[in-house]
Amino acid sequence: MAGAAAPLADAGATQAAAIREAVTPQPPRAPHRIITLAPNATELVYAAGAGEDIVGTVLRSDYPADALSIPRIGDGIQFSEETILTLHPTLVVGWQPSDGSRSLARRLAPLGVPLIYTDPQSLDDIPALVRMLGERLGTQAAADAAARDLARRIRALRPAAAPPQTVFIEISADPLYTLGKDPLTNDLLARCGGLNPYADSALAAPQVSVEAVLHLNPRVLIMSPYGGETLAARTAWWVRHGLPAARAGRIYAIDPDHLHRPGPRLVDAAEAICADLRDSLGRP
Repeated sequence: MAGAAAPLADAGATQAAAIREAVTPQPPRAPHRIITLAPNATELVYAAGAGEDIVGTVLRSDYPADALSIPRIGDGIQFSEETILTLHPTLVVGWQPSDGSRSLARRLAPLGVPLIYTDPQSLDDIPALVRMLGERLGTQAAADAAARDLARRIRALRPAAAPPQTVFIEISADPLYTLGKDPLTNDLLARCGGLNPYADSALAAPQVSVEAVLHLNPRVLIMSPYGGETLAARTAWWVRHGLPAARAGRIYAIDPDHLHRPGPRLVDAAEAICADLRDSLGRP
């Protein structure tokens, strides 16, 4: 019997050690000082659980609400390198490389401050970016939880019908612009059973004519209401021009901040567009 007691004692000691480790306060993570150069970068950092570490951002970073109190360093196209340097950043997060970000990177390199980009090419890249930021910033628990939820919602997206419905996305009314060679938006449409007829355009946002859209005769039109345009006004406008999708009520509005910011809220846009395409099936 004495020999049997030793394993029990070892197991008890192991359990006690595990309990002590669980309740022992963990050292606080090293603080960061983050600059974000685009609204989507701000939203991704918040999703990763490190929003409180952002010390500077751009004018249109307005989500979540806490972001409104962050000091501004520029407008997203132009920004003050001197202001950024006075904020003593430890990390700068941008969207896509630009002349301004490349110049800033050259200023930051001798200081050992990295500048990284968050430019997802598919919906799956969004939770991956949240996880990456969590690992870099020491907020893995919050980032992993957010990433799992985003990935679950992305997996739940289902095509509305086969074959795909032709979808024209109106991003500006006067002049008329649409989305073209935009892999992220085109991935979103494909997951919802939609097809962008301008996906092979050489431009990310080509200008098109009303006549071209009428000739194209898309099954669905989705607008992002910039400049005070409303769904009712645009529907009436397209009805006057004879677009069958407008006459049948197959024209929908999407929040432009959800659709055009490649961050977590793009998943909200995907869910809304999938619902719109399902609704369109009931309209002749």
